[in-house]
Amino acid sequence: MTDINNQSIVLILDFGSQYTQLIARRIREQKVFCEIVPFNYPIEKARSKPIKGIVLSGGPNSVLSDDAYVCDKSYFELGVPVLGICYGLQLIAKLFGGELSKSESREYGRSKLSRIGNSTLFGGQPDEFTVWMSHGDSITRLPDGFTRIGRTDTVDFAAIENPNMKLYGLQFHPEVFHTDGGDKIIANYLSNICGIDGDWTMESFVESQIESIRKQVGDEEVICGISGGVDSAVCALLLSKAIGKQLISVFVDNGLLRLNEESYVPDALADLNVNVKKIDASKTFLDQLAGVVDPEQKRKIIGRVFIDVFEKAASDIGNVRFLAQGTLYPDVIESVSFKGPSATIKSHHNVGGLPEKMQMELIEPLRELFKDEVRKLGKLLGLKSEILGRHPFPGPGLAVRILGEITEERLDLVRKADDIFISSLREHGEYGTIWQAFCVLLPVQSVGVMGDERTYENVVALRAVTSTDGMTADWARIPDHILAEVSSEIINRVTGINRVVYDISSKPPATIEWE
Repeated sequence: MTDINNQSIVLILDFGSQYTQLIARRIREQKVFCEIVPFNYPIEKARSKPIKGIVLSGGPNSVLSDDAYVCDKSYFELGVPVLGICYGLQLIAKLFGGELSKSESREYGRSKLSRIGNSTLFGGQPDEFTVWMSHGDSITRLPDGFTRIGRTDTVDFAAIENPNMKLYGLQFHPEVFHTDGGDKIIANYLSNICGIDGDWTMESFVESQIESIRKQVGDEEVICGISGGVDSAVCALLLSKAIGKQLISVFVDNGLLRLNEESYVPDALADLNVNVKKIDASKTFLDQLAGVVDPEQKRKIIGRVFIDVFEKAASDIGNVRFLAQGTLYPDVIESVSFKGPSATIKSHHNVGGLPEKMQMELIEPLRELFKDEVRKLGKLLGLKSEILGRHPFPGPGLAVRILGEITEERLDLVRKADDIFISSLREHGEYGTIWQAFCVLLPVQSVGVMGDERTYENVVALRAVTSTDGMTADWARIPDHILAEVSSEIINRVTGINRVVYDISSKPPATIEWE
């Protein structure tokens, strides 16, 4: 059995790269456990972990600046292989006596790398292959003991190594799709250089988490809030596998859910013998949201009311000691900036103030997992594919998909329009190719004509994006005839809407949700 607490890991020191989470995902794909920590993570904490490798991420800053980010040099004395990527390569060169210069212009995009020598890191790669560059500084002289293993037309030292010191550096990004064979380079580092066996699997994760949950909980009861999303559903199902009826899953209907949401996921979990308690608090939420238009105020009200409702549910059950949440690894990472101190995150993230307010011991069995890993886990545990494949849904629900005041009438409009949109995407086989799709009710009205009558009614925006992780996204190219069908269906079937528009903004600069 693989114990997550004794799992051999790769530690990723984050210097602020936009690709840091991608590095972690690529390592996990090799069935190797990894953890992202800030670049200034205390070396004493690192020494307590079973580290088999260290990766230094890229970053937006220059190693030549006076306030350059520098990790504790003791990391290089742990005796494990270190791989520096972009900024990480430059930091290795600087710390070990090399020389660097600032480039006249930043190099960004594809380049051809030529291999030099026969480095283990590039095993299986051709003599020339495409890599993805993104840097402003370059090495001009190697530190003593280092050799060059790759160059491009513009960068003499695009890849370096010192096998005796177990130090390796890449000026390019192997973690991005644009680098040919990048996954093979990462696999070479993990297997052939670090000597790590890829035994990080969902099966081993389930075994270790069930044992850990049972050890932590004993014979106590655990309360878990389920929202209708994938994360909380998988969290509840895993806990149920571990402790059975000691788990009380509470589904709070806040009145801000999609059509028929109040029964869809709870019933699916109940079918898998998960103990589910439903609470209809829709009137309480909507009363508190009356007249509120500011999106952050909406979130705070929803969070506060949810705590009150959940707290009452817990007291009704009895003296519950444990609270379970479906927090994921990106939530954990985003709650701490790469500079070290806490950073502000959206108030509806799972890692918000709920545990502190409720004075319970927190259980977060999914906090080591990315979204795609949670879906794999849910499939392994028997959750319906229809639930696992569902698009993400925001914590505040339709409150942030209605721009302006929340009323029963406006909720009814967006629910019906959204159901038509999603049903059409499913019917035409488009749903599975889209990361997230939904309707947004806009705070404007427009003139229209229906029959011989002039109308002045609401406008709804369709939003659909493609993405791999939600960090960046592009608007989905839905065929025109499907959009035309959706527009016609919404206008004809949803009384109160007379205009439909399609959002063609990408992230960045826009966000996926409108609020």
